[in-house]
Amino acid sequence: MKPVDKYLKLVEWSEEDQCYIGSSPGFLGPCCHGRNETMVYKKLCQIIDEWITIYQQDNKPLPEPFTKSDKFALRVDQDLHKALAIKAAQAGESMDTYCAKHLRKAISNPGDL
Repeated sequence: MKPVDKYLKLVEWSEEDQCYIGSSPGFLGPCCHGRNETMVYKKLCQIIDEWITIYQQDNKPLPEPFTKSDKFALRVDQDLHKALAIKAAQAGESMDTYCAKHLRKAISNPGDL
C-alpha cells in the first residue's frame, strides 16, 4: 500500500461552482476541481501524493489518516443525556442503538434537521 492510499478522498458535485470538487478530509481541503469526476479524482490523488512528498522532505509527520471506527464519543449536557436515556428506554433500546438510529435517519433525510 502506498501512503496516498491511506487517505480518504472525496469528489463531490458543487451546485454553486457547477463542477466536481476534490478534497481529503483531515489532510487537504478543497484542492482541485473540474467537470469530469474521474479526472478530478486522479488529480486529487496526485495532489495528495505531492503533499506527502513535501511532508517527507521537510521531515514533518504526516497527518493521521481518516480511519473507520465504530466508536463515537459525544459530550452532551445533562438534560439532553437524560432525555435521550428516557427516549431510549421507552423505545426498549440501548442509548447507543437509539442514538445511532436517529443519527442515521438524520443523515438520510437532511431536510428533516
